[in-house]
Order: sequence, then structure tokens, then C-alpha cells
Amino acid sequence: MRLKSPRVAVRAILKHEGRLLLVNAYPDGQSALMCAPGGGVETGASLPDNLRREVFEETGLHITVGAPCLVNEFHDPASGFHQVDIYFHCVVDGSAQVDPDWKDKEAIVSEWRWVTAAELKDMHHKPDSLRAVAFGDAGAVMYDPLEEIVR
Repeated sequence: MRLKSPRVAVRAILKHEGRLLLVNAYPDGQSALMCAPGGGVETGASLPDNLRREVFEETGLHITVGAPCLVNEFHDPASGFHQVDIYFHCVVDGSAQVDPDWKDKEAIVSEWRWVTAAELKDMHHKPDSLRAVAFGDAGAVMYDPLEEIVR
């Protein structure tokens, strides 16, 4: 049996006025799981360029990409899907308001939410280390070992 290579993705730790932007990337509310905006990288573009593209596609926001802050990997044992996410600290360029009528081109993102650390604590989200990365020591780079994705 030939093993598939993990998918590589980039994600934004995008904070504004003490709140972190999260998205629900399950069409039609199939899951309540929230995560940082971002997605798969395309060959030939840098990780920051991919992240700017992904955040714009999902939210309509323009961002400046800063330093990497987390490498996370997750898998779905049922399907064999394995993804490595590289997270970057980012800031919004211009308005931080997501147009409520914004539609990403793949029609996957169904919700956007700016959340506080306290709200994130009580919310179904991945990765498990997201709160520490977003609201902890901004200078720390973390590795979050392989975890099972749970819907």
C-alpha cells in the first residue's frame, strides 16, 4: 500500500482588538468546529503568499503575514487524511470587518467569528493549542504533535 504525502496548509493567527478570527469551514453547518482561517498551499507561491490568498478567499480581508508561531499536524484515521498546518501571526490591513454576505469561491466557509480568549475556551475548535498560541507568549514557536481531527 502506497502512503500519501501529508497535505501542507497555512493558517493565520489574526487578532484585532484582543479578539482572534475563527472560521467554520464545514459547508452547511456539518460541524461546529472552528479554526483559524487559511488552507492548502499551491506550488510555486511562498507560504505567506498562499496565506494572504487563503485569508482573502475565506474572509475578504487583506493581511500582513508575520512570523511563524505553530506547526500543527492532524489526521482523520477513517479517511487517512493527514495535514500539516503552519501558523503565522498576522495583522489586518484596513478594515477588520468581514462582510456578512462574503462568499468564499469554494463555498466552504459558513461562519466567521472574532472571539476572545474566554470565548475560545468554551468553543469547539482545533488545534487544541490554538488558545495558547493566540493569547499566550507571542514570541514562542510551538509544535503541536499529531492529533486526531474530531468533528
